[in-house]
Amino acid sequence: MGWFAQVISEYQSLKGRTPRAPFFIPNQLLRSAVHRWQLANSRSVSAGEPALMAILNTTPDSFSDGGKHNSIESALRAASRFLEDAAAIIDIGGESTRPGAHVVEPAEQIRRTLPIITALRARREFDHIAISIDTTRADVAAAALSAGADAINDVSGLSDDRDAMLALLARTQAGYVLMHRLRAPASDQFSDQYQHSPVYADVVLTVKDFLRRTLADLATAGIAQGRVVLDPGLGFGKSVEQNLALIHRTGELLDLGRPILSGLSRKSFVGRISLGRDSDPSERLEGTLALSTLHLEAGARLFRVHDVGPVSRALRAAWATIPIFRP
Repeated sequence: MGWFAQVISEYQSLKGRTPRAPFFIPNQLLRSAVHRWQLANSRSVSAGEPALMAILNTTPDSFSDGGKHNSIESALRAASRFLEDAAAIIDIGGESTRPGAHVVEPAEQIRRTLPIITALRARREFDHIAISIDTTRADVAAAALSAGADAINDVSGLSDDRDAMLALLARTQAGYVLMHRLRAPASDQFSDQYQHSPVYADVVLTVKDFLRRTLADLATAGIAQGRVVLDPGLGFGKSVEQNLALIHRTGELLDLGRPILSGLSRKSFVGRISLGRDSDPSERLEGTLALSTLHLEAGARLFRVHDVGPVSRALRAAWATIPIFRP
């Protein structure tokens, strides 16, 4: 069996093991989806069709691109490529969230990310592209927003800096990525390396309940729901099969009324499925393309990716050729 057939087979095999598993999202659900993600600085991102969030890490130890964008010049070159490949938003981070990564103090995160955000906002060609700051700390997010960022990508789901992050969101118009994770990266493992899978009664229902409760907390704090997108946290405290279940049952998360962000790019479970063995992130492009297309089919609309051009072309082809995608 070839790698693509294996991906399809493993993905479809979940249909018989989950309580709700429509392979396609009904047209009426797509029509009722909210189609824009509202950000600061009067920017927004369409969620009515595939939109790409390009990853730009300024870290020395990120699992796929660590050390590649540590200078302003290299970061600007990468951003220019993202722009050419039609990315909607650039996600800039100064702290690795790979399993086993150590915490980076806010001052160091700011030192790594602020010059790049400032440089991007100083150039007219980047006026129309949104910027998100990938951080769990409110001090870092506040500095980034002051420099011109438009959104906060918080992989902790408010758990690292809850009160300060809620206060920041309440006094700004920043967009917010709300993600589920089981545990902090320092105590986590790669999805295909668990000796014992993380324990969930039902991973999709657990993630959905967390997202629902935290959405309610955000609303109570005065944050408009249109400013929030939901990330199921693929690869964060989930086994290979649990990640597949979250992809396959995306429709259940869409019940919460917010767009879904897919963050599977080059992750270990992608390599395990497409190659059937331990792998390096550089080997995982084909699996990323296949699973991103399947996640699009299941209802995800925002895609956080390393390989903007290839993923953009794959999703554009899928969007054009599968009629159910038409709202």
